[in-house]
Amino acid sequence: MRNYTIVGLTGPTGSGKSTVSEIFREQGFEVINADELAREVVSRGSVCLKQLSLAFGSDIIDNNGDLDRRLLAKRAFSSNENTAMLNDITHPHIFLLSLKRCREYIDSGRSKIVFDAPVLFESNSDLMCDTVVCVVAPKAVRMERLKRRDGISAKQIEERINAQHSDDYYIEKSDHVIDGSQPLDQVRQDVCDIIRSFGGVV
Repeated sequence: MRNYTIVGLTGPTGSGKSTVSEIFREQGFEVINADELAREVVSRGSVCLKQLSLAFGSDIIDNNGDLDRRLLAKRAFSSNENTAMLNDITHPHIFLLSLKRCREYIDSGRSKIVFDAPVLFESNSDLMCDTVVCVVAPKAVRMERLKRRDGISAKQIEERINAQHSDDYYIEKSDHVIDGSQPLDQVRQDVCDIIRSFGGVV
């Protein structure tokens, strides 16, 4: 019988996922952040970085041996095909590293884990999760949050949001849905209810 719980956490940018992740942390969950893993898998000398240089050009690695993220982004997001190629290269590395981190936590007796991943489904990481929670919010709320957080133009925000899946995509694939535009106390209550739903104690 499994003696651990892995919760997948996903949703579009600006929905409030970071807030939900922090509430899970407050409730004793270890949080593995896919964005942090994504930076780790392209570290200097990594296999993933070498694969990216073969696909997108050796000049995406600077003179210090580090990834030129801006140049990679410019090329990777120039077409849907290139974006798919980027994902095909990076997702398996992120998935394997997430499994490694989960195993490290479980082996050390920390059995409650949240995997926070915007591309949870696209990377097939939902397969390792016992339950999946998505966080969604109205477009206007997300746009305002992104404006405050990233300081980018309305046009850039619109492009970023339009490049992502609709709320329905996340809702249909998830076991639980949280409205991230609610007051913080209600979001916290929703997280606690979800934890109780799979036998957790809050």
